[in-house]
Amino acid sequence: MITCTLTYIIDPLQVDEFEAYSKAWIYLITRMGGTHHGYWLPHEGPNNKAHAAFSFPSLAAYEVYRSELEQDAECQAVLKFAADNRCILSYDRSFTRPVLTGASPQELGIIK
Repeated sequence: MITCTLTYIIDPLQVDEFEAYSKAWIYLITRMGGTHHGYWLPHEGPNNKAHAAFSFPSLAAYEVYRSELEQDAECQAVLKFAADNRCILSYDRSFTRPVLTGASPQELGIIK
């Protein structure tokens, strides 16, 4: 599994528009075979930072999604919505792999 983690700098006056964008991408990622882990919008602290994470089974599956979104009318409409409203000022995208299971320190050889 590969997870795409995003940090957004958003316009604090356009949070409602960014939330609409977020909800649309949760739907679209799921429709296109991914698992969306949600968006985190500003609450306390900086009022212009938001975060998101979604996963695909592999980097190859993510690349198929990226290719298909270029031809997908709904995806393109949501991207245009964000551009027209200027709710996203910039974003950073990184790819990580999750660690989802725990083990005791003894099992891991940390404690002998």
